[in-house]
Amino acid sequence: MFQLKGELLDIKIKDMVITVETKQSILKSFQKHESDTGSSEVQIALLTQRITDLTAHLKLHTKDAHSRRGLIALANRRRKLLEYLKSNDFEKYQDVINRLGLRH
Repeated sequence: MFQLKGELLDIKIKDMVITVETKQSILKSFQKHESDTGSSEVQIALLTQRITDLTAHLKLHTKDAHSRRGLIALANRRRKLLEYLKSNDFEKYQDVINRLGLRH
């Protein structure tokens, strides 16, 4: 019985984690150059994926207040990065918004 609970726990945790393949595809589509992993565009795209996954988790687990707090923190971090990108390079900002389907 403990094994079954452990397996279920593993499944729930895997739903909230970005897989390596997903992360690589996001990096490839938003990178400025081959070794770019920290530009604002890449960070915003990765945060958007995490926010999407966490939102799906919270639809199933409505009383998970700790995850909700984490979701709010991720959304605030993405908002700040979007504001930075908007003030420094408006064209890249619009491109990121359109590609991610964000209404900001």
